[in-house]
Amino acid sequence: MLKKVLLPVLAIMLAVATADASLFKNKFEKEVATEAVAVKLARETVRGGYRLVTAAELKSWIDQKKPLLIIDTMPYEASYKKGHVPGARQFLFPVKEMKTWDSSRTAGKSMEDFKNLLGKDKNRTIVIYCGFVKCGRSHNGAARAVKLGYKNVYRFAGGIYAWKGAGFPVEKVK
Repeated sequence: MLKKVLLPVLAIMLAVATADASLFKNKFEKEVATEAVAVKLARETVRGGYRLVTAAELKSWIDQKKPLLIIDTMPYEASYKKGHVPGARQFLFPVKEMKTWDSSRTAGKSMEDFKNLLGKDKNRTIVIYCGFVKCGRSHNGAARAVKLGYKNVYRFAGGIYAWKGAGFPVEKVK
C-alpha cells in the first residue's frame, strides 16, 4: 500500500522539480532576449535624438487635451484601419532602418508629404508609434522628424500592442 502511494507522490515531485528547473532556464533565457530588445531601443533612441513616452503618459496627454500630433507608422489596411490610438494620423515607414528617404518604402509618399503632415511648428509635440517595441517603423519616423528640425519628438515604443494591453480605447476607420 505504501508503495502505491509513495511512488506516484515521488513521480509528481520529480516532475515538479524538473519543470521548475526548466522554468528557471527559460526565465533566464527570456531575460537575454529582453535585454537585447532594451539595448536596441536605447541605442536607437540615442541615435535618433528623440525621447520616449509610455502608453500611460500618452493617454494622460490625450486626456489633458495636450496639443499633439500622433502618427501611426503601420500599414493602413493591415493595421491602422483596424485600430489606432485615437486621433492618430497614418504615415507608413519601413521596419528596417531608413538611412535615406526612399519613397518606395513609404507607400510612395515623399519627404515633402511627411513635412506637410508634421506642419510648420518645429516646437509642436509629435508622438510616433508602430506595433510594438521591436518594430523599427516608429524609430524611422521619429528620427526623420528630428532630422527635419522638430524639437519635441517622442517615440511611443510600446505601440499599439502596449496601448491595447493597457486597456485603452482605439479608433477604427469605417
